[in-house]
Order: sequence, then C-alpha cells, then structure tokens
Amino acid sequence: MGDVAILDQGRVGQAAGAPLARVYGAPLDQLPHDLYIPPDAMAVMLEAFEGPLDLLLYLIRRANVNVLDIPMALLTEQYLVYVEAMRSQNLELAADYLVMAAMLIEIKSRMLLPKPKVVTGDSAEDPRAELVRRLVEYEQMKRAAQRLGEVPQAERDFDWVEAWVEKGLLRLPEVSAEDLQNAWRGILRQARLHTRHLVQREELSVREHMGKILRCLREASGFVDFVDLFDPGQDVAVVVVHFLALLELARERLLEMTQVEAFAPIYLRLTDERSDSRPASG
Repeated sequence: MGDVAILDQGRVGQAAGAPLARVYGAPLDQLPHDLYIPPDAMAVMLEAFEGPLDLLLYLIRRANVNVLDIPMALLTEQYLVYVEAMRSQNLELAADYLVMAAMLIEIKSRMLLPKPKVVTGDSAEDPRAELVRRLVEYEQMKRAAQRLGEVPQAERDFDWVEAWVEKGLLRLPEVSAEDLQNAWRGILRQARLHTRHLVQREELSVREHMGKILRCLREASGFVDFVDLFDPGQDVAVVVVHFLALLELARERLLEMTQVEAFAPIYLRLTDERSDSRPASG
C-alpha cells in the first residue's frame, strides 16, 4: 500500500535529505503524481497499533534506541510524519495520536531551551521523564499481556470433551483377600485403642454372632458398611469372634461383599436366597 511504503521508510536518526523510499534499489525523492493510495490504507495500517504509545514504542525499537535516552527531535519528526498522513485520512482515528504529538513537541521545545544554572546538590528534571515512565510501564503491560495470551485457553487451543457412561455398564471390582485383610486390620487397630485390662473368662459363640450379623443385615434392608458391623469398644476377643462369624457366613454364601471401586469401603448385604429367611439361632 502506498502509505505503508512511505511511512515505513527510514529510521529515527536518518539524514534530512534521505529519499522517501527505494524502488528496486533506486532512491525515490518524491511521490509519483499518478500514485493511487486507497482511502482506507492509513486506517488499516494504524489499526495495527493499539494507540500512540504503541506507535512510539514501535519507532523506538525499530531504530534500536534506548528508551531511557530518546532522541526527541528525530523521534518527534518521524512520529509527526505518521500523524500527518493519518490526519489527512481520518481525523477521528488520529485524535489520540494528535494529543501525543502535542506532548512530544512540548518535550522537544523544553529540551531546546537553555538550561538554568543548577544549584549545588540539585538536578534539573529531564523533560522526557514522564514519557519514559509511560513507555516503560506500557511495554511491561504489553509483555505481560503477550505471556498471558500464550497460556492455553479452552475453546481456543483445546476443547472440553465429555463422556457419558451408564451406571449399569460399570463393573464393580471384586473384593480380594487383601482388601478384606486391610479392612480387618483397621478394625483391629480401633479395638486395641479401646482395650481394657480386664481379666475374665467369657465363652463366646460363633453361631450367636452369626445370628447377630444376619439380624443386623436384615434390619438394614440393603448394604451395610463393613466397619458398622463391629463395635470398637468391645473386647478384642469379642471382635475376633464376630469377625470369624462373618467369615463363616461368607463361606456359607449367606451374605455377599462388594465395593464401589478399588480401595473403597467394603459393604455387605444378604444374598438373595437369604434376604427373607430368619437369622441363625445362637
């Protein structure tokens, strides 16, 4: 585009008599009279910048100039070339850029004035200080926004995937001997915490405890947690007999054990053929 070719030529610090552009290596001192420039060419170009600070930063970085030591005269001249071309095409688009142009001209004028004598211990404020501060802050925010934009975002860099699984299709894991052993160790640890040093003789019946377990499962009318079948406050011998009764019921297929998932709590219930029967007598 014509405006891009004109404005993108040269760098800050270029000699005043430098050509406007070079075509196939030949210098071009003035624009051709029959050169067609689309009316929206400048608007398309300047919309690539996010504002006057973005344009200034582009000019500074393109010329490889230290932002802390800006050559105001050359930078202002280059900036005004952009703004003048922009103003002739779209005054509304150039409004913010004109404000920055006025600020650059003011800074340039202040730097051309003779410097007053500096009192010992004081230093005169650099007219470019406020502009430098705004440029540094803008560049930091721009880099932060760029890093944030590189973070993967849903529906831009990846899509969410959902999968529906019918509960009836899930196959519950079987209760292994190791799972039952770990559950039993947990019950035994709880029983030891409530152990009382009481020496007495007590005759315990496995059949009686089998009846208690069947009665408990029948009253629950469904699944019962393995832990709920034991009372940690009882003596260790009672807990052991109760566990033997549970194993005996499992051996006789009077109850079944299941888990929702691996390492999950163990649940027990009566088998279908024993769900309506009376508990065994003690």
